Amino acid sequence: MKKLLPLMIAAAVTSPFAMAHQAGDILVRGGAAFVSPQESTSPIDLSINDNMQLGLTLTYMATDNFGVELLAATPFSHSVKLGDTEVAKVKHLPPTLMAQYYFGDAQSKVRPYVGIGVNYTTFFDEKGSGPLANDDISLDSSWGVAGQVGIDMAITDRWFVNGSAWIMDIDTDVHTQSVGTINAKIDPMVFMVGAGYRF
Repeated sequence: MKKLLPLMIAAAVTSPFAMAHQAGDILVRGGAAFVSPQESTSPIDLSINDNMQLGLTLTYMATDNFGVELLAATPFSHSVKLGDTEVAKVKHLPPTLMAQYYFGDAQSKVRPYVGIGVNYTTFFDEKGSGPLANDDISLDSSWGVAGQVGIDMAITDRWFVNGSAWIMDIDTDVHTQSVGTINAKIDPMVFMVGAGYRF
């Protein structure tokens, strides 16, 4: 994913087109979304693996510089381990609503942006495995703050490439029969690289 950024910048610099993100525009972005949990759990130390899925964002430009974005994705699937032993599998969806500020003006080829907002994460398909194979496992839904940085770079007057990153505050209680309740701070970094279209 890191190798794509220089190519995106080169495409933007050589493009003859202006970005033209302006008031009233709707921006649709899609691409590969990579979730990397920065987990901390107690009273036992669990690890959660990374996962990549299809990401999608929808942005409405309220002005030339301010936008409102909704982040969605296909369900992320994670393996939860105690040491080297898998103890659970879980899926989640993290829809996130962001208020964004875009730097530059409507005619800039490159539009960096920052955002702040709220994340709601719902967990489902929780399944115990290994020593917890016979346990009923459930995770509470989570509300938390989210921050974002990103950049759009024009390819044509409508198409652009995008790179973006979020940090999300996701805290949940994991309920198990064998261990009891486990407090988990997942707090993932989310990275997305893809393409967008301006309507």
